[in-house]
Amino acid sequence: MVSREMWIPPLGLAGTLNRPDEARALVIFAHGSGSSQFSPRNIQVAEALNRRGIATLLFDLLLPQEEEDRQNVFDIALLSQRLKQAVHRVAEEPDVNFLPIGLFGASTGAAAALVAASGLSDRIGAVVSRGGRPDLAGDVLPLVKIPTLLIVGGADYGVIELNQQALERLGGEKSIQIVPGATHLFEEAGALDAVIELAAGWFESHLVAGNLRATKADKPDAGQ
Repeated sequence: MVSREMWIPPLGLAGTLNRPDEARALVIFAHGSGSSQFSPRNIQVAEALNRRGIATLLFDLLLPQEEEDRQNVFDIALLSQRLKQAVHRVAEEPDVNFLPIGLFGASTGAAAALVAASGLSDRIGAVVSRGGRPDLAGDVLPLVKIPTLLIVGGADYGVIELNQQALERLGGEKSIQIVPGATHLFEEAGALDAVIELAAGWFESHLVAGNLRATKADKPDAGQ
């Protein structure tokens, strides 16, 4: 495992890139509601993905002084732009720039991930939302053609309905999975483990498996 700090231009947003040996894909995390790259729940998800051979980038979408203004947490255009900058930044890293990319968004970060994915459809292979607010992507939702999984807690009342409404508007392959008994932060016993299994399965199916098929297709048949 290679782990290193990364700075996202132009503002120098701080992040941590973890790349397992022989990584097969890369997932960039979009935090929400003012949380940072040190979100314990996203770190737990990222570590699980690392164990499955998926590299991860966790970074701060906002500068410390920007976090003081609560409106920035809900500025989806701003957050999505920061996420796009992170995608462009990893393209400069020779040990990961060839990997298929997925986005994992939580809370308002889910909307940011969807907006970013709609503008980077040739770079992004899958999106996963955890307890997210995909509805905040608004009119962009029908333009999202990237395979998208919405994970919602079964006790996250109100947010379930918002996710179901967003699901109907999404333009590409899509699915919603409800974790029974889980609240918004998935703090209940076994809830985050369920999130990990669902997210990892989605990324492995749409990033890793797709990459393997593409690699095989690029190789000439024996004897040619």
